[in-house]
Amino acid sequence: MISHLVGKIIHKDSGSVVLEAGGVGYNVAVTGETLAELTKKSSGSVSLWTHLSVREDSQDLYGFLTREEMEFFELLISISGIGPKTALSVLNASSIENLRTAVSSGEISYLTKISGIGRKLAEKIIFELKEKIGAAPEGGGASLAMKDDADVLEALISLGYGEREAREAIKKLPKDLTGTSERVKAVLKLLGK
Repeated sequence: MISHLVGKIIHKDSGSVVLEAGGVGYNVAVTGETLAELTKKSSGSVSLWTHLSVREDSQDLYGFLTREEMEFFELLISISGIGPKTALSVLNASSIENLRTAVSSGEISYLTKISGIGRKLAEKIIFELKEKIGAAPEGGGASLAMKDDADVLEALISLGYGEREAREAIKKLPKDLTGTSERVKAVLKLLGK
């Protein structure tokens, strides 16, 4: 199994990169956030943790900047009904911290706002992952941030922004920025560039 690659990016698409390692070009599917980070490193070598998905008709590589992202991806695909593409879209939609908080606190509504995740699948994710990822962090800070993110997302969608565009902008917000109205203002500035 291919678990880690170090090499040079020779091509980028909207959801994947071709990483040349050892004279071989590997097509690796990545999240938008990973792609943005890799784009910053336009020259030199990059390092990706990978998961190789082998199916009857294909072999696909999925790449992650951190081992934690890869492990969460593998937890998601261990759930019946969630394939690698759905798991990648879940990671594309929110931070791992917010996903862990949503699962551990049973926030079905947060998970159903992710494209491709309906109520039944959200319930299944919570049921199967709750014990594996542990309890929600103390103090409720992460839960509050998750709620703020959900509120900001709803506000942006009601203003006519696309869900994917809004989620990408929300991920770029500083972690110390709190309050829905302040976060909406900051996202609108980001989107106004």
